Amino acid sequence: MSDTTTRRGRRTIARHGRLRARNPFAWILRVVGIALACVLVAGLGTAAYATWDLSRTFGADAQALEGQESEAPDIGSLVATKGVDLLLTGIDVCEWDSHEKFGDRCPKNESAYGEDGRQLDAGLNDVNLLVHISPEPRKVTVTAFPRDLMIPTPECTNQKTGTVSSATERDQLNNAYAKGELACVAKTIDTLTTPYDADLAIDYAATVTWNGVIEITNAIGGVDVCVAETIDDVEAGMLHLEGGQTHTLVGEQALAFLRSRHGVGDGGDLGRISNQQIYMSSLVRKLTSEGVLTNPGTLLSLARTALSNVDPSASLANPVTLVQIAMAAKEVPLENFVFLQYPAVTDPYDENRVAPNYDEAAKLFQMIAANDEIAPTGTYLQETEAPAVPSDEPVDPNATAGPTDTAAPVETPEVVGRNATDESCASGR
Repeated sequence: MSDTTTRRGRRTIARHGRLRARNPFAWILRVVGIALACVLVAGLGTAAYATWDLSRTFGADAQALEGQESEAPDIGSLVATKGVDLLLTGIDVCEWDSHEKFGDRCPKNESAYGEDGRQLDAGLNDVNLLVHISPEPRKVTVTAFPRDLMIPTPECTNQKTGTVSSATERDQLNNAYAKGELACVAKTIDTLTTPYDADLAIDYAATVTWNGVIEITNAIGGVDVCVAETIDDVEAGMLHLEGGQTHTLVGEQALAFLRSRHGVGDGGDLGRISNQQIYMSSLVRKLTSEGVLTNPGTLLSLARTALSNVDPSASLANPVTLVQIAMAAKEVPLENFVFLQYPAVTDPYDENRVAPNYDEAAKLFQMIAANDEIAPTGTYLQETEAPAVPSDEPVDPNATAGPTDTAAPVETPEVVGRNATDESCASGR
Protein backbone atom coordinates (compact mmCIF):
# COMPACT_ATOMS: atom_id res chain seq x y z
CA MET A 1 0.00 0.00 0.00
CA SER A 2 1.42 3.39 -0.91
CA ASP A 3 2.23 6.08 1.64
CA THR A 4 -0.42 8.31 0.14
CA THR A 5 -3.26 5.86 0.12
CA THR A 6 -2.41 4.51 3.55
CA ARG A 7 -2.89 7.97 4.96
CA ARG A 8 -6.27 8.47 3.41
CA GLY A 9 -9.55 8.29 5.28
CA ARG A 10 -11.19 5.08 6.27
CA ARG A 11 -14.56 4.58 7.71
CA THR A 12 -15.84 4.31 11.22
CA ILE A 13 -19.41 4.13 12.41
CA ALA A 14 -20.94 4.47 15.84
CA ARG A 15 -24.64 4.13 16.34
CA HIS A 16 -26.89 4.87 19.27
CA GLY A 17 -30.09 3.08 20.13
CA ARG A 18 -31.36 0.58 17.59
CA LEU A 19 -30.17 2.06 14.33
CA ARG A 20 -29.14 -0.24 11.50
CA ALA A 21 -25.39 -0.94 11.65
CA ARG A 22 -23.14 0.32 8.86
CA ASN A 23 -19.91 -1.38 9.94
CA PRO A 24 -19.48 0.71 13.12
CA PHE A 25 -15.73 0.83 13.59
CA ALA A 26 -14.60 1.93 17.02
CA TRP A 27 -12.49 4.90 16.19
CA ILE A 28 -12.37 6.03 19.78
CA LEU A 29 -9.86 3.37 20.66
CA ARG A 30 -7.93 3.26 17.43
CA VAL A 31 -7.39 7.00 17.37
CA VAL A 32 -6.18 7.06 20.94
CA GLY A 33 -3.90 4.13 20.13
CA ILE A 34 -2.28 6.10 17.34
CA ALA A 35 -2.01 9.18 19.54
CA LEU A 36 -0.39 7.20 22.31
CA ALA A 37 1.98 5.65 19.81
CA CYS A 38 3.05 9.18 18.95
CA VAL A 39 3.55 9.87 22.64
CA LEU A 40 5.86 6.91 23.03
CA VAL A 41 7.76 7.59 19.83
CA ALA A 42 9.35 10.53 21.63
CA GLY A 43 11.79 8.01 23.07
CA LEU A 44 13.46 7.77 19.65
CA GLY A 45 14.20 11.49 19.58
CA THR A 46 13.27 14.14 17.04
CA ALA A 47 16.28 13.39 14.85
CA ALA A 48 14.74 10.10 13.74
CA TYR A 49 11.92 11.92 11.99
CA ALA A 50 14.31 13.63 9.63
CA THR A 51 15.32 10.29 8.15
CA TRP A 52 11.83 8.96 7.44
CA ASP A 53 10.51 9.18 3.94
CA LEU A 54 6.98 9.35 5.33
CA SER A 55 7.70 12.71 6.93
CA ARG A 56 7.92 14.19 3.44
CA THR A 57 4.23 13.54 2.82
CA PHE A 58 2.97 14.16 6.34
CA GLY A 59 0.84 17.31 6.27
CA ALA A 60 0.66 17.48 2.47
CA ASP A 61 -3.09 18.18 2.61
CA ALA A 62 -3.11 20.10 5.89
CA GLN A 63 -5.94 22.57 6.52
CA ALA A 64 -5.77 25.64 8.73
CA LEU A 65 -8.07 25.73 11.73
CA GLU A 66 -10.21 28.85 11.99
CA GLY A 67 -8.18 31.66 13.54
CA GLN A 68 -4.88 29.87 12.86
CA GLU A 69 -4.25 30.93 9.29
CA SER A 70 -0.80 32.36 10.02
CA GLU A 71 1.33 30.69 12.67
CA ALA A 72 1.04 27.43 14.61
CA PRO A 73 0.52 27.69 18.38
CA ASP A 74 3.67 27.50 20.49
CA ILE A 75 3.68 24.21 22.38
CA GLY A 76 6.00 25.44 25.11
CA SER A 77 3.72 28.27 26.17
CA LEU A 78 0.61 26.11 25.85
CA VAL A 79 1.97 23.37 28.10
CA ALA A 80 3.01 25.91 30.70
CA THR A 81 -0.32 27.76 30.75
CA LYS A 82 -3.58 26.26 29.51
CA GLY A 83 -2.31 22.90 28.30
CA VAL A 84 -2.45 21.37 24.82
CA ASP A 85 -5.78 20.54 23.18
CA LEU A 86 -5.64 18.12 20.27
CA LEU A 87 -8.70 16.96 18.32
CA LEU A 88 -8.47 13.47 16.80
CA THR A 89 -11.22 12.65 14.32
CA GLY A 90 -12.04 9.36 12.65
CA ILE A 91 -13.63 9.84 9.23
CA ASP A 92 -16.02 7.61 7.30
CA VAL A 93 -14.20 7.20 3.98
CA CYS A 94 -13.16 4.05 2.09
CA GLU A 95 -9.89 3.45 0.23
CA TRP A 96 -9.47 1.41 -2.92
CA ASP A 97 -6.43 -0.46 -1.63
CA SER A 98 -8.33 -1.78 1.41
CA HIS A 99 -11.96 -1.77 0.25
CA GLU A 100 -12.23 -5.56 0.04
CA LYS A 101 -11.64 -5.87 3.79
CA PHE A 102 -14.91 -4.14 4.57
CA GLY A 103 -17.39 -6.02 2.40
CA ASP A 104 -20.46 -4.19 1.16
CA ARG A 105 -19.61 -1.09 3.14
CA CYS A 106 -17.12 0.11 0.50
CA PRO A 107 -17.81 0.61 -3.23
CA LYS A 108 -16.44 -2.19 -5.39
CA ASN A 109 -16.11 -0.06 -8.53
CA GLU A 110 -12.76 1.73 -8.83
CA SER A 111 -14.50 4.68 -10.48
CA ALA A 112 -15.93 5.54 -7.05
CA TYR A 113 -12.40 6.46 -5.90
CA GLY A 114 -10.21 9.42 -6.79
CA GLU A 115 -6.65 9.48 -8.10
CA ASP A 116 -5.38 9.25 -4.53
CA GLY A 117 -7.33 6.02 -3.99
CA ARG A 118 -9.79 7.65 -1.65
CA GLN A 119 -13.57 7.40 -1.91
CA LEU A 120 -14.96 10.42 -3.72
CA ASP A 121 -18.06 10.79 -1.56
CA ALA A 122 -17.70 13.13 1.41
CA GLY A 123 -17.13 11.30 4.66
CA LEU A 124 -18.51 11.67 8.15
CA ASN A 125 -16.64 12.42 11.37
CA ASP A 126 -17.85 9.37 13.23
CA VAL A 127 -15.45 9.59 16.18
CA ASN A 128 -14.35 12.84 17.77
CA LEU A 129 -11.81 12.82 20.60
CA LEU A 130 -10.62 15.92 22.42
CA VAL A 131 -7.26 15.11 23.99
CA HIS A 132 -6.23 17.56 26.73
CA ILE A 133 -2.64 17.45 28.00
CA SER A 134 -2.62 19.60 31.12
CA PRO A 135 0.06 21.77 32.69
CA GLU A 136 1.77 20.34 35.77
CA PRO A 137 0.75 18.13 37.44
CA ARG A 138 0.54 16.53 34.00
CA LYS A 139 -2.60 14.62 33.01
CA VAL A 140 -4.02 13.33 29.72
CA THR A 141 -7.81 13.51 29.50
CA VAL A 142 -9.57 12.14 26.42
CA THR A 143 -13.21 13.16 25.95
CA ALA A 144 -15.21 11.27 23.33
CA PHE A 145 -18.13 13.07 21.68
CA PRO A 146 -20.87 10.70 20.40
CA ARG A 147 -21.27 10.75 16.63
CA ASP A 148 -25.06 10.95 16.91
CA LEU A 149 -25.08 13.96 19.21
CA MET A 150 -27.78 16.41 18.07
CA ILE A 151 -26.56 20.00 18.45
CA PRO A 152 -26.66 23.49 16.94
CA THR A 153 -23.84 23.71 14.38
CA PRO A 154 -21.80 26.72 13.15
CA GLU A 155 -21.33 28.04 9.64
CA CYS A 156 -18.44 26.31 7.89
CA THR A 157 -16.48 26.91 4.71
CA ASN A 158 -14.95 23.99 2.83
CA GLN A 159 -11.37 25.10 2.21
CA LYS A 160 -11.04 22.92 -0.89
CA THR A 161 -14.22 23.89 -2.70
CA GLY A 162 -15.07 27.25 -1.13
CA THR A 163 -18.61 25.97 -0.43
CA VAL A 164 -20.24 27.59 2.60
CA SER A 165 -22.59 25.54 4.81
CA SER A 166 -24.99 27.61 6.86
CA ALA A 167 -25.30 27.33 10.61
CA THR A 168 -28.10 25.07 11.83
CA GLU A 169 -30.25 24.94 14.94
CA ARG A 170 -30.11 21.15 15.02
CA ASP A 171 -27.89 18.67 13.21
CA GLN A 172 -25.95 15.50 13.95
CA LEU A 173 -22.36 16.05 15.02
CA ASN A 174 -20.91 13.59 12.51
CA ASN A 175 -22.13 15.68 9.57
CA ALA A 176 -19.49 18.34 10.25
CA TYR A 177 -16.74 16.74 8.15
CA ALA A 178 -18.97 16.57 5.08
CA LYS A 179 -19.61 20.31 5.42
CA GLY A 180 -16.08 21.59 5.82
CA GLU A 181 -13.72 18.71 6.56
CA LEU A 182 -11.35 18.87 9.53
CA ALA A 183 -11.60 22.62 10.11
CA CYS A 184 -15.38 22.37 10.44
CA VAL A 185 -15.15 19.45 12.86
CA ALA A 186 -12.80 21.47 15.07
CA LYS A 187 -15.04 24.54 14.91
CA THR A 188 -18.07 22.43 15.83
CA ILE A 189 -16.36 20.73 18.80
CA ASP A 190 -15.14 24.13 19.96
CA THR A 191 -18.77 25.25 20.27
CA LEU A 192 -19.32 22.44 22.79
CA THR A 193 -16.37 23.35 25.01
CA THR A 194 -15.55 27.06 24.81
CA PRO A 195 -18.91 28.32 26.19
CA TYR A 196 -17.73 26.92 29.52
CA ASP A 197 -14.03 27.76 29.40
CA ALA A 198 -12.18 29.22 26.43
CA ASP A 199 -8.99 27.55 27.68
CA LEU A 200 -10.15 24.33 25.99
CA ALA A 201 -10.08 25.81 22.48
CA ILE A 202 -8.54 23.36 19.98
CA ASP A 203 -4.89 24.02 19.12
CA TYR A 204 -4.15 21.05 16.86
CA ALA A 205 -6.29 18.56 14.98
CA ALA A 206 -5.99 15.52 12.76
CA THR A 207 -8.09 12.98 10.94
CA VAL A 208 -7.12 9.33 11.05
CA THR A 209 -7.67 6.45 8.66
CA TRP A 210 -9.15 2.97 8.94
CA ASN A 211 -6.46 0.36 9.34
CA GLY A 212 -4.64 1.98 12.25
CA VAL A 213 -6.15 -0.39 14.80
CA ILE A 214 -4.93 -3.39 12.82
CA GLU A 215 -1.46 -1.96 12.32
CA ILE A 216 -1.07 -0.73 15.91
CA THR A 217 -2.16 -3.99 17.52
CA ASN A 218 0.02 -6.03 15.18
CA ALA A 219 3.01 -3.77 15.77
CA ILE A 220 2.90 -4.24 19.54
CA GLY A 221 1.97 -7.91 19.48
CA GLY A 222 -1.71 -7.55 20.30
CA VAL A 223 -3.78 -6.15 23.16
CA ASP A 224 -4.90 -8.36 26.04
CA VAL A 225 -8.60 -8.08 26.91
CA CYS A 226 -10.40 -10.00 29.63
CA VAL A 227 -13.89 -11.06 28.51
CA ALA A 228 -16.42 -11.79 31.27
CA GLU A 229 -19.31 -12.99 29.09
CA THR A 230 -19.11 -14.58 25.66
CA ILE A 231 -19.29 -12.09 22.79
CA ASP A 232 -20.86 -13.28 19.53
CA ASP A 233 -21.35 -10.78 16.73
CA VAL A 234 -21.68 -11.96 13.12
CA GLU A 235 -21.92 -8.42 11.78
CA ALA A 236 -18.67 -7.40 13.46
CA GLY A 237 -16.40 -9.64 11.41
CA MET A 238 -17.78 -12.97 12.66
CA LEU A 239 -16.50 -12.17 16.14
CA HIS A 240 -16.56 -14.91 18.78
CA LEU A 241 -14.79 -14.49 22.13
CA GLU A 242 -15.37 -17.02 24.89
CA GLY A 243 -16.28 -15.61 28.28
CA GLY A 244 -14.15 -16.17 31.34
CA GLN A 245 -10.91 -15.84 29.39
CA THR A 246 -8.30 -13.26 28.49
CA HIS A 247 -7.86 -12.89 24.73
CA THR A 248 -4.91 -11.34 22.94
CA LEU A 249 -6.61 -9.34 20.20
CA VAL A 250 -4.59 -8.78 17.04
CA GLY A 251 -5.31 -7.44 13.58
CA GLU A 252 -8.84 -7.70 12.27
CA GLN A 253 -10.05 -9.49 15.41
CA ALA A 254 -9.15 -6.40 17.43
CA LEU A 255 -11.07 -4.29 14.94
CA ALA A 256 -14.07 -6.63 15.21
CA PHE A 257 -14.03 -6.37 19.01
CA LEU A 258 -13.98 -2.60 18.86
CA ARG A 259 -16.82 -2.35 16.37
CA SER A 260 -19.03 -4.96 18.07
CA ARG A 261 -22.38 -3.44 19.01
CA HIS A 262 -24.86 -6.29 18.63
CA GLY A 263 -22.68 -8.57 20.73
CA VAL A 264 -22.65 -6.36 23.83
CA GLY A 265 -25.15 -4.76 26.17
CA ASP A 266 -28.47 -3.73 24.66
CA GLY A 267 -27.09 -3.43 21.14
CA GLY A 268 -26.82 0.36 21.28
CA ASP A 269 -23.73 2.39 20.47
CA LEU A 270 -23.32 3.90 23.90
CA GLY A 271 -23.63 0.48 25.51
CA ARG A 272 -20.41 -0.72 23.88
CA ILE A 273 -18.33 2.26 25.01
CA SER A 274 -17.45 0.44 28.24
CA ASN A 275 -15.80 -2.39 26.26
CA GLN A 276 -14.01 0.12 24.07
CA GLN A 277 -12.59 1.88 27.12
CA ILE A 278 -11.43 -1.48 28.52
CA TYR A 279 -9.49 -2.04 25.31
CA MET A 280 -8.16 1.51 25.47
CA SER A 281 -6.91 1.08 29.04
CA SER A 282 -5.19 -2.19 28.14
CA LEU A 283 -3.63 -0.58 25.07
CA VAL A 284 -2.13 2.21 27.19
CA ARG A 285 -0.71 -0.31 29.63
CA LYS A 286 0.77 -2.26 26.73
CA LEU A 287 2.30 0.81 25.12
CA THR A 288 3.81 2.02 28.38
CA SER A 289 5.23 -1.39 29.31
CA GLU A 290 8.99 -1.77 29.52
CA GLY A 291 9.08 -4.19 26.61
CA VAL A 292 7.58 -1.69 24.19
CA LEU A 293 9.45 1.35 25.44
CA THR A 294 12.85 -0.32 25.21
CA ASN A 295 12.35 -1.85 21.76
CA PRO A 296 13.53 0.62 19.10
CA GLY A 297 12.10 -1.49 16.28
CA THR A 298 8.64 -1.50 17.83
CA LEU A 299 8.77 2.23 18.49
CA LEU A 300 9.85 2.92 14.92
CA SER A 301 7.00 0.77 13.62
CA LEU A 302 4.50 2.62 15.80
CA ALA A 303 5.84 5.97 14.66
CA ARG A 304 5.63 5.03 11.00
CA THR A 305 2.06 3.84 11.57
CA ALA A 306 1.17 7.19 13.10
CA LEU A 307 2.68 9.15 10.22
CA SER A 308 0.95 6.88 7.71
CA ASN A 309 -2.51 7.21 9.23
CA VAL A 310 -2.78 10.84 10.30
CA ASP A 311 -3.84 13.82 8.18
CA PRO A 312 -2.98 16.83 10.36
CA SER A 313 -4.19 20.40 10.58
CA ALA A 314 -1.74 23.05 9.37
CA SER A 315 -0.75 23.68 12.99
CA LEU A 316 0.33 20.02 13.30
CA ALA A 317 1.87 19.59 9.85
CA ASN A 318 5.47 19.55 11.06
CA PRO A 319 6.35 16.07 12.40
CA VAL A 320 8.56 17.71 15.02
CA THR A 321 5.42 19.32 16.46
CA LEU A 322 3.97 15.83 16.84
CA VAL A 323 7.07 14.79 18.76
CA GLN A 324 6.90 17.86 21.00
CA ILE A 325 3.33 17.02 21.91
CA ALA A 326 4.45 13.46 22.58
CA MET A 327 7.21 14.61 24.87
CA ALA A 328 4.72 16.68 26.85
CA ALA A 329 2.76 13.52 27.70
CA LYS A 330 5.24 10.67 27.68
CA GLU A 331 5.82 10.52 31.46
CA VAL A 332 2.21 10.73 32.58
CA PRO A 333 1.41 7.93 35.07
CA LEU A 334 -1.31 5.42 34.18
CA GLU A 335 -3.76 6.76 36.73
CA ASN A 336 -3.60 10.17 35.05
CA PHE A 337 -4.68 8.84 31.65
CA VAL A 338 -8.46 9.29 31.86
CA PHE A 339 -10.95 8.35 29.14
CA LEU A 340 -14.35 10.04 29.31
CA GLN A 341 -17.62 10.20 27.42
CA TYR A 342 -19.18 13.60 26.76
CA PRO A 343 -22.26 13.83 29.03
CA ALA A 344 -25.32 12.89 26.97
CA VAL A 345 -29.01 12.18 27.42
CA THR A 346 -31.59 10.59 25.15
CA ASP A 347 -32.60 13.10 22.51
CA PRO A 348 -36.14 14.27 23.34
CA TYR A 349 -37.05 14.28 19.63
CA ASP A 350 -35.49 10.96 18.57
CA GLU A 351 -34.80 8.02 20.88
CA ASN A 352 -32.11 6.79 18.47
CA ARG A 353 -30.06 9.94 18.97
CA VAL A 354 -28.51 11.69 21.97
CA ALA A 355 -28.47 15.30 23.11
CA PRO A 356 -25.96 17.21 25.25
CA ASN A 357 -26.37 17.26 29.00
CA TYR A 358 -25.20 20.84 29.20
CA ASP A 359 -25.20 21.06 32.99
CA GLU A 360 -22.91 18.05 33.39
CA ALA A 361 -20.75 19.14 30.46
CA ALA A 362 -20.20 22.55 32.07
CA LYS A 363 -18.96 20.90 35.27
CA LEU A 364 -16.72 18.52 33.36
CA PHE A 365 -15.00 21.08 31.13
CA GLN A 366 -14.46 23.48 34.01
CA MET A 367 -12.73 20.70 35.94
CA ILE A 368 -10.58 19.74 32.95
CA ALA A 369 -9.54 23.36 32.39
CA ALA A 370 -8.73 23.78 36.10
CA ASN A 371 -6.65 20.55 36.04
CA ASP A 372 -8.79 19.08 38.82
CA GLU A 373 -8.86 15.37 39.61
CA ILE A 374 -11.70 13.62 37.75
CA ALA A 375 -13.03 10.29 38.99
CA PRO A 376 -15.22 8.81 36.23
CA THR A 377 -18.57 7.55 37.44
CA GLY A 378 -22.19 7.37 36.33
CA THR A 379 -24.02 5.33 33.72
CA TYR A 380 -23.48 5.17 29.99
CA LEU A 381 -26.64 7.09 29.22
CA GLN A 382 -28.20 9.38 31.77
CA GLU A 383 -31.98 9.20 31.37
CA THR A 384 -33.25 12.68 32.13
CA GLU A 385 -35.78 15.16 30.87
CA ALA A 386 -34.91 17.41 27.94
CA PRO A 387 -31.47 18.90 28.64
CA ALA A 388 -30.97 22.50 29.63
CA VAL A 389 -29.48 24.74 26.94
CA PRO A 390 -26.39 26.85 27.55
CA SER A 391 -27.01 30.41 28.68
CA ASP A 392 -26.61 33.30 26.23
CA GLU A 393 -24.86 35.25 28.97
CA PRO A 394 -21.14 35.76 28.36
CA VAL A 395 -18.88 33.42 30.28
CA ASP A 396 -16.23 34.88 32.57
CA PRO A 397 -13.03 33.13 31.44
CA ASN A 398 -11.56 33.58 34.93
CA ALA A 399 -14.46 31.97 36.74
CA THR A 400 -12.64 28.64 37.05
CA ALA A 401 -9.17 29.64 35.99
CA GLY A 402 -7.25 27.09 38.00
CA PRO A 403 -6.47 25.51 41.35
CA THR A 404 -5.92 28.92 42.97
CA ASP A 405 -9.39 30.14 42.03
CA THR A 406 -11.36 31.32 45.06
CA ALA A 407 -14.78 30.74 43.52
CA ALA A 408 -17.08 28.05 44.93
CA PRO A 409 -15.89 24.56 43.94
CA VAL A 410 -17.48 23.00 40.89
CA GLU A 411 -19.86 20.17 41.70
CA THR A 412 -18.39 16.84 40.61
CA PRO A 413 -20.00 15.77 37.33
CA GLU A 414 -21.57 12.40 36.70
CA VAL A 415 -19.27 11.37 33.88
CA VAL A 416 -18.67 7.99 32.24
CA GLY A 417 -15.18 6.61 31.82
CA ARG A 418 -12.16 4.98 33.44
CA ASN A 419 -8.43 5.52 33.81
CA ALA A 420 -5.67 3.35 32.42
CA THR A 421 -5.19 1.40 35.65
CA ASP A 422 -8.67 -0.12 35.27
CA GLU A 423 -8.37 -3.83 34.45
CA SER A 424 -12.09 -4.61 34.26
CA CYS A 425 -13.36 -7.38 31.97
CA ALA A 426 -15.38 -6.71 28.84
CA SER A 427 -19.03 -7.79 28.83
CA GLY A 428 -21.15 -9.53 26.23
CA ARG A 429 -24.93 -9.95 26.17
